[in-house]
Amino acid sequence: MSFNVAIDGPAGAGKSTVAKAVAKEMGLIYVDTGAMYRAMALYMLREGVNLRDTAKIAEKSTRADITIRYEDGVQVVCLNGENVNAYIRTEEVGEAASVTSPVPQVRENMVRLQKALAAGSDCIMDGRDIGTCVLPKAQLKIYLTASSDVRAKRRYDELTAKGESCDLQQIKADIEDRDYRDMHRELSPLKQAEDAVLVDTSHMSQEEVISEIKNLCRQAREK
Repeated sequence: MSFNVAIDGPAGAGKSTVAKAVAKEMGLIYVDTGAMYRAMALYMLREGVNLRDTAKIAEKSTRADITIRYEDGVQVVCLNGENVNAYIRTEEVGEAASVTSPVPQVRENMVRLQKALAAGSDCIMDGRDIGTCVLPKAQLKIYLTASSDVRAKRRYDELTAKGESCDLQQIKADIEDRDYRDMHRELSPLKQAEDAVLVDTSHMSQEEVISEIKNLCRQAREK
């Protein structure tokens, strides 16, 4: 039986950064669910689907086989057997993903693919509803969070380090708005699974968080 770790939490909590580091150090596959949704969006664009036609998006979504594998330590996203890493990070694909991902049938098909990935490999997966919907039987569930002030400051520091001009209060407002939308959406809202371990990173360094998650993984594997 494969060993699965589910990490959920609000935007800006550091889920992906932590999950990638823990996966690398503990020999797990990091399943980038966001990249999978981008691959689905790429498929729709290549097929010439009208992104306003939700019925067509729903129909086409069943024909896209999306999986993740590792080659020489690098994560490869495959769409119907093709490595599409070079095509999924464009602005066009990102915008298309924001339109196609909320379509219920897209989500259903993606969850099916994610469950299949988890069934066949020891993996760590992060998102908004991994522990509650995608991997409800994961051996370890973590709810990773931090205060909106801390998450906004982290984002602010990240953007200013890139030379981008930004407003801290606006970033905080955007984060709180996204939290509300994630927690109140009709389909799979963000919430802490009953059996998830709460890890509040507000006063922890990235290294401390990674160490804490690794310890939780070791404990779960020994059970």
